[in-house]
Amino acid sequence: MGTVWRAHDELVDREVAVKQPKISGDPEDPAFHQAAERLYREARAAARVEHPAAVAIHDVVVEDGLPWIVMELVRGEALDKVLRHGALPPAESARIGLAVVEALSAAHSVRVIHRDVKPANVLLGQDGRVVLTDFGIAHILGEESLTASGEFVGSIEFIAPERMSGRGAGAAADLWSLGVVLYAAVEGWTPFRRDTLESTLAAILAAEPPRLEQAGPLGPLILRLLAKEPAARRVVRRGHAAGGGRGTARTGRPRTVGGDPARLAAGGVRGEHGEGGADGRGRRAARRGRIR
Repeated sequence: MGTVWRAHDELVDREVAVKQPKISGDPEDPAFHQAAERLYREARAAARVEHPAAVAIHDVVVEDGLPWIVMELVRGEALDKVLRHGALPPAESARIGLAVVEALSAAHSVRVIHRDVKPANVLLGQDGRVVLTDFGIAHILGEESLTASGEFVGSIEFIAPERMSGRGAGAAADLWSLGVVLYAAVEGWTPFRRDTLESTLAAILAAEPPRLEQAGPLGPLILRLLAKEPAARRVVRRGHAAGGGRGTARTGRPRTVGGDPARLAAGGVRGEHGEGGADGRGRRAARRGRIR
């Protein structure tokens, strides 16, 4: 629903990422207004989440009736691009997973469900920071859904089985998606992708994930996250648990997964782009006289 440009905020003299909205169709069409409202919701949802592992929203600028989202610029590379070069060691996968769990815990604590956790939305900064991005289809619990009945939003192979069966999405659905991300990180491929959409849906609903060959000590955690029943997906944390059956997540220092987190850091990742989008300068101002 948009392209992310690298830009310069002249007011505070810093580089930022600006998400340019892209909505096709007639502005008078209800579908157009629904898409615009989804962009506003992305800004509201992301702005509610305050955590170093969640992308920070600086501003929302309305131009021609559409919101341009001004956010921090994360220099690094998306996890999906990193995985094109092969699977990651369990220790590095655990480091990434811990950061995403913390970001999801912060989101769930303010009743925001991400609903699109996937490698393309996990940025690995050059400084070693892990950032969860793109709250474009996030749902704020208690608000009216913008998704039509029977419509799936998100990347199919990362959608939890309860969403497929119409049971809704709570915090545990995000943990399922994280389980698929971690599986892909250690094995190099996703466990439920099949040749057709129908067979992929059937695998998510009924099939067990293929045997983990390279997960090491992460194996039991990944399998727990991929449990078909939401209540079984629990990330054990020191004094707390995340992702119980009621769709809640609590904060707290995570327990060690596969070793001391201080020893899980890996080398930096090369590259530069904005929040999950294109690298380059915006072709127009998000705010006249301020962002260029």
